[in-house]
Amino acid sequence: MSLGKAIFSGLVGACTVTLLNESVRQFVKDAPRLEVLGKRAVGIPLMKSGFEPPKGDNLYWMTMAGDIAANSLYYGLVGLGAAENALQNGAILGATAGVGAVVLPGSLGLGDEPTARTKQTELMTVAWYLAGGLAAAAAYQYLSDES
Repeated sequence: MSLGKAIFSGLVGACTVTLLNESVRQFVKDAPRLEVLGKRAVGIPLMKSGFEPPKGDNLYWMTMAGDIAANSLYYGLVGLGAAENALQNGAILGATAGVGAVVLPGSLGLGDEPTARTKQTELMTVAWYLAGGLAAAAAYQYLSDES
């Protein structure tokens, strides 16, 4: 495993999820609102710790940076396995993240609306994260073939 290849592959997966979310939410009523979930994940702990969370565009961009960083590290795990298993591993990573994004926010105090408002929202949430896992896997396979 090359750490650089894994991290770059993770970045490809993270950008895939973010681009899907930011594009589709503009046009589809039931699209997931991953940015809302991210804003809550940043803002709520800050407020509970006695800090004033950023507002408006500052909160949005802080959330985007945090999402890209965290998802890049997560999807970079695709590089732990052999390149020939990358698609399978990426699918597992993506599906797991998607199901987690649907099931966990309510019990974490972040609300269900951003990712589980409707069945369509739930399916799109899982699909976005699955696409991220597959994109990371494809990038890792491509980079591994270049070696």
